[in-house]
Amino acid sequence: MAEFDPDLVEGARKVFSGPVAFLKSAPALQFLPDPVVNEVAFAGRSNVGKSSLLNALTNRNALARTSVTPGRTQELNFFDVGDPLAFRLVDMPGYGFAKAPKDIVKKWRYLVNDFLRGRAVLKRALVLIDSRHGIKPVDIEILDMLDQAAVSYRLVLTKADKVKATDLARVQDETEAAARKRPAAHPDVIATSSEKGMGIPQLRAAVLESVR
Repeated sequence: MAEFDPDLVEGARKVFSGPVAFLKSAPALQFLPDPVVNEVAFAGRSNVGKSSLLNALTNRNALARTSVTPGRTQELNFFDVGDPLAFRLVDMPGYGFAKAPKDIVKKWRYLVNDFLRGRAVLKRALVLIDSRHGIKPVDIEILDMLDQAAVSYRLVLTKADKVKATDLARVQDETEAAARKRPAAHPDVIATSSEKGMGIPQLRAAVLESVR
């Protein structure tokens, strides 16, 4: 598990205990909010638990909509954190087996790729990986996009409470080994559970660290 300075962890707890509000959804680049503060984006395949993790991260029950239907998030969703505004979180469209027509999926892909390449205030992406499966071929595509766009990113394991401790340790080792081979990836992986709160303080600290 990645380690953080206790002062950073406490500072992150305070920031996320303050105001967090939905700002807007952007279905295309012309709808992006003005790049006035640093941003951290969340990416993950459909049904990886992204909405649940965002809710746990921000101490909210319904900040990000959760759905059992994969591919519900079809736009870039922006959330303001802090008062005065400190930074923004960006919920990116889920990728993978989204139940959507191919032209819609293609549109998402262009939106995400153009956003990653052109957003100067984007300081880091957090790519969520299901602890039960590890990195799948569908995840490789977004990792390649991030590497090519030279966007710094960190891999985050979700649903860590759903696997045995020995299996989690193995998946974490394998994920960190994969991260070390990628030019834009942070070498440390954070294992989290939205239900149990595992790794959430560390994830908050990772977000705050990347925008400071």
